Amino acid sequence: MPSREAVGWGVVFAALVAFSIPWFLWRNDTLVAGLPLWLWWHVGWMVAASLAFAAFARRDWGTFVEGSA
Repeated sequence: MPSREAVGWGVVFAALVAFSIPWFLWRNDTLVAGLPLWLWWHVGWMVAASLAFAAFARRDWGTFVEGSA
């Protein structure tokens, strides 16, 4: 049975994958600070993915690699 940490990180990574492509922003012509809104979405997503990976690497590295003996 997977640990609580493994399930939590699985949910975090699944959410990052699900929101990596902003389908709901397609055909949206809104500009923010001169750049399209979808581009800002990707900037924010990259920051969120970087923070999630840094937290994972610092806290629970090996959760999905090491087997439970």
